[in-house]
Order: sequence, then structure tokens, then C-alpha cells
Amino acid sequence: MHQAFWHEKWKKGQIGFHQSTVNPQLIKHIEALSLEENDRVFVPLCGKTLDIAWLLEQGYRVVGAELVEQAVVQLFASLRVTPVVINLGEIKHYQGHNIDIFVGDIFTLSAKQLGSVDAIYDRAAFVALPDPMRRKYTQHVAQISQGAKQLLITFEYDQTLLCGPPFACPKAQIKQYYEANYVLSLLTSSDIEGGIKGIDAIECVWLLQTP
Repeated sequence: MHQAFWHEKWKKGQIGFHQSTVNPQLIKHIEALSLEENDRVFVPLCGKTLDIAWLLEQGYRVVGAELVEQAVVQLFASLRVTPVVINLGEIKHYQGHNIDIFVGDIFTLSAKQLGSVDAIYDRAAFVALPDPMRRKYTQHVAQISQGAKQLLITFEYDQTLLCGPPFACPKAQIKQYYEANYVLSLLTSSDIEGGIKGIDAIECVWLLQTP
């Protein structure tokens, strides 16, 4: 997707992808990541997700990446945190207690800027990207995170019936994108009540671990 697409969505308030509650799959499957208190969780393309507040409440540190600065401003407002903002050139670093959010193109975010992470929670990044961008994304995230384990949420539906985002990704493609760097475990696969925009769909939750 072109960056202008997402900037326009936020500008117009067309953010149906933003959930009004914490994602139940995160609550249900967080234990699969075997995290300890103060572990650092990377949330790519995080928007202003309520999942971040929940992760902080569980005693984890959070680092996110987001293209649209407006989303990050709203995120910190919802957390009632006044961030320190550092200009790193192509990237801006919003910093608060136990939280770091990098604003800009995720593909320009370096491993040094990101810092050490213990796990990745990907609810909205992989599914937001069309097929041509996915390989680049998965390789980049694996590289900058030094292969940190992941909790990944994906969708399966008939892509001919819906343009996306979110985009569908069959299980075979998940393996194609991730098997080079991870051992994959499908934690759950279930029908989505009401589907996605009225289209029958299945939600899959994956655990990705390094061999």
C-alpha cells in the first residue's frame, strides 16, 4: 500500500481497523510467548491500539512502529503520557516510561534504533500489507528484531470477494514467508463471527519461534 493511503485514512478518521477493545487473541495467547516482567514487546504498525496499554499493564515494556504521526499522538494521549520526541532524521522517536514508538517508514527503522526486543506481537502489520510487500516486511522485521519470537494473527478468506486491507493469507503462504527464519505453530484457527466486511473469514493465530 502507498503511504498516502494510510495518511488519508487517518486524516478522514476512516480507521475501522482500530479495535475499541483489547484483542481477545492477545489476552488468550500471550502466555505462548513465555514473557517475563519487563520484557520488551515490539508491535509493528501499531496505530493507537489499546493492546499497548494492556501490555504495559501486564508489566511489559513496549516498542512500536507506526507510519502516521497522528496515530501516535492519539496513542500517547490515550495513555495520558506526555512523550519526549526525538528527531532521528527519517524517523521520529516518541518516548515515555516503558514505551518507545518510532514514527516513519518501518523499512527505514534499523536494528540499532529499535534496540533489543524479546517478542513481537503482530496483529495489524502483516495483514495490512499486500502480497508483493510481505516478503520484504517479514525479512526486515526478522532482521531488525534479531529473530525474536512472534505472536502473529492472520486471516483467510476469498480475496476475489474483497480487495483488502486486511489482506488474506493462506496457511501455505504463511509458511512460505516465515519458514526460513522460524518454526511455525498454529495455535488456533476459528471462524470470525460476521466475517470481514460481510465476507466469510477465518482468523488464525500463529506462534513463530527461532529453530
